[in-house]
Amino acid sequence: MQVILDNKKARFNYETIHEFDAGIELRGLEVKSLREGQGSLIGSHVTVRGGETFLLNALISPYQEKNTPKDYEPRRNRRLLVTKKEMAILAGYEKKKGLTIIPLLMYNKERKIKVRLAVVRGKKLYDKREDLKKRDTEREMRRTLKKNGDAPA
Repeated sequence: MQVILDNKKARFNYETIHEFDAGIELRGLEVKSLREGQGSLIGSHVTVRGGETFLLNALISPYQEKNTPKDYEPRRNRRLLVTKKEMAILAGYEKKKGLTIIPLLMYNKERKIKVRLAVVRGKKLYDKREDLKKRDTEREMRRTLKKNGDAPA
């Protein structure tokens, strides 16, 4: 699995409840652009409408600016390919108050591009501070272990 795009802020800002993998319907120039790493998942989310699942507000920059069709829209809605069972689960989560569905990352699986979706709940400010403190203490521990020559392999 080769990660193409990663939504790093999502893991900091949200608490993950459940994760799904889904296919995504793309145009050829979008696939080329994604393989070059041109895009962003920040600020994007997923919605279920009319029996279909869509990825909204994800940016996929044009592959070659001058060869891009005039009607190309980098932030267009893209259809996600999920099973009916998964779609029903996602629709149920979407209706619950305080829950959101966001993309965590895009990755290559063989020759196809997949999206890892997560049902999330927003973290409070004190939870974010706690995560920062935990990360800093772990970094300090690794630094002191490395200094003493007892670094884990």
